[in-house]
Amino acid sequence: MPTIRQLPTSVVNKIAAGEVIERPASVVKELMENSVDAGATRVDVTIEHGGSELVRIADNGCGIAEDQLQLSVASHATSKILDADDLFHVGTLGFRGEALASIAEVSQFRLRSRIPDSDAAAEMYINGGQLVEVTPCGAAVGTTIEVRNLFFNTPVRKKFLRTTQTEFGHLSEAFTRIALAFPHVHFTLKHGARQIYDLPPSDNWRERLAAFFGDEIATHLIPIDNADDTIRLSGYVADPKFNRGNNKMQFLFLNGRHIRDRALQHALSEAYRGLLLTGRYPIAFLRLQMPPEMVDVNVHPTKLEVRFQDSGRIYSQLLGTLRTKFLSTDLTATYKPVDSNERSDDERHGASSGGGNINGHDVETAARMREELVAWAKGQLPADDEELRERRSVQETLDLDFRSQRHPPLELSRFDRDALAASPARNNGHPGESARLDAPHETPPQPTPGRALQLHRRYLVTETPEGMVVIDQHALHERILYEEFREKALAGRLETQNLLAPETMQLSPSEFSAVMQAQEPLAQLGFQVASFGGDTILISSYPAILDRRKPSETLREMIDHLVGDGKRPDRRDLLDELLHMMSCKAAVKAGDRLSAEEIDALLELRHLCQDAHHCPHGRPTSLVFTKEELDRRFERI
Repeated sequence: MPTIRQLPTSVVNKIAAGEVIERPASVVKELMENSVDAGATRVDVTIEHGGSELVRIADNGCGIAEDQLQLSVASHATSKILDADDLFHVGTLGFRGEALASIAEVSQFRLRSRIPDSDAAAEMYINGGQLVEVTPCGAAVGTTIEVRNLFFNTPVRKKFLRTTQTEFGHLSEAFTRIALAFPHVHFTLKHGARQIYDLPPSDNWRERLAAFFGDEIATHLIPIDNADDTIRLSGYVADPKFNRGNNKMQFLFLNGRHIRDRALQHALSEAYRGLLLTGRYPIAFLRLQMPPEMVDVNVHPTKLEVRFQDSGRIYSQLLGTLRTKFLSTDLTATYKPVDSNERSDDERHGASSGGGNINGHDVETAARMREELVAWAKGQLPADDEELRERRSVQETLDLDFRSQRHPPLELSRFDRDALAASPARNNGHPGESARLDAPHETPPQPTPGRALQLHRRYLVTETPEGMVVIDQHALHERILYEEFREKALAGRLETQNLLAPETMQLSPSEFSAVMQAQEPLAQLGFQVASFGGDTILISSYPAILDRRKPSETLREMIDHLVGDGKRPDRRDLLDELLHMMSCKAAVKAGDRLSAEEIDALLELRHLCQDAHHCPHGRPTSLVFTKEELDRRFERI
């Protein structure tokens, strides 16, 4: 039988460190929470090399007395609870008493602190869990902790650290969560010599949100406030037109503690049901306040998950509050009129370019649109409506009674395929030019026998020697563009367009980290991006094929994909995924009416594809109906 033995304290602390301290971001979270619990009104965070070489956090809190310095790094020593009953009345962010012990065990740890009643400070240095010295020193009231060379004595753990940029992204997220939860505290973040954030205290939470996520989102936030006898729900949710491809922009704070709760995230999604497209997620910044005894925070080592006493009640309160708010809020998306000379081709043709025309809630325009919708439903549109006149003209000339005197005798004629093949209307342009399919189509020509017939502005139907083929115009064009983009990108020949005025884009910490890591593959696709201070990037060029789309809009969708579930694909896979997305955005859409020349270009380029049977996402581009199958359907065989 194996012998049961008591583990040494050092091993116990290393095990605890594995649970609590995963990466430099964990150190920042634990130490910032301690600073807030100490009543600090200013917290300064300085890091080097993503936090793996140095994390320094200085605060002006209550400090630690010299005779308690060694006890502060002892395992499960804390000033925040006294007995087991206190676990159900936790009013602080930390309470387990294991963070400092875990951090000191796997780093070179220095703590300097002074309490208000003392004339001098004291400094303690610990090397890999071993106390080296405690000496007096000079310092202001508060605590400064330096954590150097994290995991230096646990090389296996150190191997799991990612690149500097990745670790900095995680660290920035941890900083953001705490800085958002406590807007009354002055926070700063410095990475090496670069100042990332300087956030003065504010009584207006929207100002703190704007500092992290930009004025555009902050000005389109909808305030939420609902309270009953014991629970108060407050904060902001974003207008549905501002959304993301993942749920990383959903922040939920419980009594100042950032948490994740799947049930509440589901309630948030349900509240937005019908307001967002499938696969899009709402943006929300919500605060829950309730008595500590209504929640158990002692269910997760990092205190990220909690257990509510009555989760169903909180779910219903969140869902009901948001739905009531949405019903009383005008969420109509309207556009600002612009000079006709400034409008894009898409706008002149009646398609929205999505390029920033949204301009708040225009009540008069919304009312007029509703009136027109009602009139359309009642068949009362004005007689001068061009499309209506066209329909009436067709109805007046169309007579289905073939015995009528208005009809000439019905005759059938045979198609002359040789004459049809020699038609001068064929498009003999360069394949690269044909692939763009941007010929004007204000007055679409009628289909000519022998060419493909467009159905419902999304399918092309054409004859083949074997029978009939139905083609998805978007899927086929997407495949054509994908193969063209891929060939040019790998050869470094993808056309790019430099911006006369570079465009700035403010991102969240995780988004900024993802973009900085993907600079090379993005540049290969024509997107030149660079850091512009804080979490803001500067876009100086973009792919020429996307000239009708705003660069930041396309890049936003790419960023949603880059962030995803937090996993980092290798460079080849990342480039391929971005090519998929670019080709999808540049391809003709279902609903686009194509001219005969555009249809011909698609059919000709189809035969040049390596895989014309599927779009880059795996959907089929065409369906084949053989003559035998058609004959069976019509009971000829």
